[in-house]
Amino acid sequence: MNNSAIRALRTALVLFLAIWISVRPVMAQSILRDAETEAFFKEISAPLITAAGLDPNNVDIILINDKSVNAFVAGGQAVYLHSGLIDAATTANEVQGVIAHELGHVVGGHAVRFDEGVSVASGISIASLILAAAAMAAGAGEAGMGILSAGQQAAMGKFLAYSRGQEGTADASGAQYLSTAGISGRGSISFFKKLQNFEFRLGIPQEDSYGRTHPLSGERISVLQDKYSADPAWDAPLNPKWENDFKRIKAKLTGYLSDPTATMRDYPENDQSVPARYARAYAWHKSAYPQKALNESSSLVASAPEDPYFLELHGQILLESGRPADAIIPLRKAVSLTGNQPLIAAIFGHALIATEDKTQLDEAAQVLKAAVTKDNQNPFAWYQLGVVYEQKGDSARAALASAERYLMEGAPQLALPNAQTAMAGLPEYSPDWIRAQDINMVAEAKLAQLKKRKR
Repeated sequence: MNNSAIRALRTALVLFLAIWISVRPVMAQSILRDAETEAFFKEISAPLITAAGLDPNNVDIILINDKSVNAFVAGGQAVYLHSGLIDAATTANEVQGVIAHELGHVVGGHAVRFDEGVSVASGISIASLILAAAAMAAGAGEAGMGILSAGQQAAMGKFLAYSRGQEGTADASGAQYLSTAGISGRGSISFFKKLQNFEFRLGIPQEDSYGRTHPLSGERISVLQDKYSADPAWDAPLNPKWENDFKRIKAKLTGYLSDPTATMRDYPENDQSVPARYARAYAWHKSAYPQKALNESSSLVASAPEDPYFLELHGQILLESGRPADAIIPLRKAVSLTGNQPLIAAIFGHALIATEDKTQLDEAAQVLKAAVTKDNQNPFAWYQLGVVYEQKGDSARAALASAERYLMEGAPQLALPNAQTAMAGLPEYSPDWIRAQDINMVAEAKLAQLKKRKR
């Protein structure tokens, strides 16, 4: 086989691998966790999840730190929204339209069934590789190249058609969930129009969607417009609480993620609305102007003294400005008002520790243990709990908390020695010892997998 034929086969193999990886979600981005945002997602998605025949307690809406306008599912009952999507959306109703569509993927098992589309495409690809190699080996280089090109084109076409079919099914399912929940599809249509404008700006041809994983937004609008407009929920009014909450969430996200100068441009100081003060508080705090940040958070608390998220923000700014003792009162109240919300409780526990008052350690331990019991996927809470145990002289449980944190963070090489230290210092077969043993076994298994991959 000559060099050009070998290069062609290598190219074909690269194309074949592209079919496998081209549309799998990138999971390396960081997850953004915020008590108010998670409560908002839970509230606006609950009627849709119920309409989809699922239990709202078993479905997670997860925010990913990514500026691109995207959402996806990746197996299980979880919907991932990019921060860029929240920034691009104008209303909570638009976000609900996206969530409804993604729930269509969840119910349809599309993340699990991804391999079905791949298997069809890969069958064609492998066959074309074998036939092309045979032709080239026989000296028919041009024929082999033709087989290769046709086979790869057919494979990618099959795969893309399968993906577009899934998107169409999810669109139809999402429309049904919105209708069943009595929620207007106007937000879904308006968000698709935003996506269509992105396509126009990127110069994407609008003739047809051949060669794409998703139908063109214009095609989707055409299909869905009649369906939505004929639905009784089309003229349903937007939920004013959800829309006001969305403005707060969006402002908070802007203040937290954006460059402070951009935040000040979008939310100038002459804007005294709640979202603007919210955004500026984060921006001032982020750019190390603690007094200006505290002025904004104080004004928010004064306007709504029972709002737990204003109290949380005020306490967090005080804590991170080196005033942990002052942070305790607003944070304790925020924890109480939210029924011990675990993310807020973790900050409260941190404040108690940061006072360096040993008499506060018992309360810190109680608060943090309750936090990880409610939500054990919080490495910050596990870290703070480990600090409490260490300061109380309980090295074994400090090691156990560290093992939990490291395992969660994907560092089995650090989780393993901490789990072993915990087991050595804990009463054998006690609940904590059994948990340490579980972490030990999981960490060993993960390390064995990593070692196997490196061979």
